[in-house]
Amino acid sequence: MRAMVNKIVRTAAAAVLLCLPLWTALAGPFADGLNAAAAGNYAVALALWRPLADEGDAAAQFKLGRLYLNGKGVEKDYEQAANWLRKAALQGHAGAQSNLGALYSRGEGVAKDYPEAAAWLRKAADQGHPVAQFELGLLYVVGGGGIPQDYTEAVVWIRKAADQGYPLAQFNLGQLYFSGRGVPQNTIESFKWLELAAAEANGGDKVRREASKSRRRVAAKMSAEHVAAAQKLAREWQPTPVIAIEQDDS
Repeated sequence: MRAMVNKIVRTAAAAVLLCLPLWTALAGPFADGLNAAAAGNYAVALALWRPLADEGDAAAQFKLGRLYLNGKGVEKDYEQAANWLRKAALQGHAGAQSNLGALYSRGEGVAKDYPEAAAWLRKAADQGHPVAQFELGLLYVVGGGGIPQDYTEAVVWIRKAADQGYPLAQFNLGQLYFSGRGVPQNTIESFKWLELAAAEANGGDKVRREASKSRRRVAAKMSAEHVAAAQKLAREWQPTPVIAIEQDDS
């Protein structure tokens, strides 16, 4: 059980959402930049977005920050990323708030500051941003740096992300149900969430692999009837409708 509790999987270098919308029907410099980025022409996207960002366009500022964050079309520069993300975040852009919070939690481009990370993540989480909800939950799982370890609060936020179909949140919620941290221990709920994480194509191979392994360990402690009940719950599960927010893809 201890090994499962310790398997908290973090997101990669920056928070990303799970699907890329079709932009081809749009028009204008911002949309042209999206099309260029989708084709891998990041330098072109950068040239199209920078004037818009300089004029105060939050979506363009966010995209510019993401390019600096990932080193696409420009040298990777966390300070520049934080600068542009902050401009968009101050305008209420949920994706920028989520990414800026993640930078504060890791100390990339800014001084590591968990309370500041939590403040930005909460702003995005309150807008329904699933990655921010998950990352905020993890801050409460780990605790420290001015953030109390609070599994009950962690479950609140991780569940919100899991309910939207975010695989990392589903995986970690399954772990929390297995360990009984923040929720009563429940192997049926644990199996259900791990089953969902293992089946989610957008979760990536690592998440699917770890979720499958954890699911097998949970199943070993369950009766056949309980496994069947958990599988039924997973089949019947429906995601909470996702609030429309600016995508995190660059």
